[in-house]
Amino acid sequence: MKTYLVGGAVRDALLGLPVQDRDWVVVGATPEQMSALGYLPVGRDFPVFLHPQTHEEHALARTERKTARGYKGFAIHTSPEVTLEDDLARRDLTINSIAIEDHSTLENGKKDSKNLDLTGLVDPFGGQRDLQARVLRHVTDAFREDPVRILRVARFAARFADFSIAPETRQLMREMVEHGEADHLVAERIWQELARGLMEATPSRMFDVLRDCGALAVLLPEVDRLWGVPQRADYHPEVDAGVHLMMVMDRSAQLAAPLPVRFACLMHDLGKGTTPPGEWPRHIGHEGRSARLLKAVCERLRVPVECREIADVVAREHGNIHRSSELGAAAIVRLLERCDAFRKPQRFADILLACECDARGRLGFEASPYPQRQRLAGALAAAQAVETADIAAQAMAAGVTGPKVGEKIHAARVAAVADWVKGDPDETA
Repeated sequence: MKTYLVGGAVRDALLGLPVQDRDWVVVGATPEQMSALGYLPVGRDFPVFLHPQTHEEHALARTERKTARGYKGFAIHTSPEVTLEDDLARRDLTINSIAIEDHSTLENGKKDSKNLDLTGLVDPFGGQRDLQARVLRHVTDAFREDPVRILRVARFAARFADFSIAPETRQLMREMVEHGEADHLVAERIWQELARGLMEATPSRMFDVLRDCGALAVLLPEVDRLWGVPQRADYHPEVDAGVHLMMVMDRSAQLAAPLPVRFACLMHDLGKGTTPPGEWPRHIGHEGRSARLLKAVCERLRVPVECREIADVVAREHGNIHRSSELGAAAIVRLLERCDAFRKPQRFADILLACECDARGRLGFEASPYPQRQRLAGALAAAQAVETADIAAQAMAAGVTGPKVGEKIHAARVAAVADWVKGDPDETA
């Protein structure tokens, strides 16, 4: 029985990056032997165990054989005869198919250390070579058996922006898409990889890779059709709607935006892809069309509620938020109400961040200020200072009930915002 550290921990250690989660493979053992040593079984689809001291996952070496399309369309085989090389051969990329033999014991607690000993590397598929050459390359032709690997390659391209994709891997990905493999990806797997890719350092690269192999048109046609759609050059010097979208995505990463904001950025302009060419380069009413297309995407991919709610508001209101410097107090309060900012102020802060990413995701505007964000945040704070409970109590004492109470609160908020605007030095300058 031998234990090996495998996958991302080895890759990141070789790259000099912080090691996060560690995955272990055990060769030459049976489930009964693992249990006898105190490992806790947790795997449902194949044998995985938790180390009795570190609680890190240890999987028995396995092979996989595709049996059908879908999320669990693989026959898993584990036995003491499965070798480390057999296990590494089923992995996606050579840089993730490097292992280090572990020489610790259950007694000495060495596995608690985050300092990896990189001696004794096992690298049967040239992963170190590809790390040095900055290349993403598939391990074997078994790559084609799982179309989610297309998304994984795109995600790693977004993480490692200076890595290229091997020509043979690009060709294999194109062939997989052409043969319809991407058509059978289930929603959970698409969303899982999409969400991870959105959170990488250069998310635009994920979409570049997916477009290059044709997968984006299959998985997110609403996004794919934005390329080639012109916008007004006076507002968008980059002109192309797809190019703009990628600039917005990378701006969201540079501003360390959370996932709901990044997803909102991805979805905010979908409606421009449905503007009739005769109306180009204007896109009147694209906000409403974006919201309708967004709803379909969210239903198809089963997007979490938090992500879809922020994306919906950003899609509908980003134009109004951009123009908010032109709005008076009453219009500002109506905008805040439509954004549900009074009930969900933190979500509104995320909405404003998404709009800033949009505004600064334009050629020549990358470093421009976005005063709308501070102005609307200040207006919200002024409106929140209104004592709504006191107004409601006074109204009820005067016999005012129902919607008229809300009207009084609304009027008080408008007055508070009007006073704040008058006292804002940016407004009076």
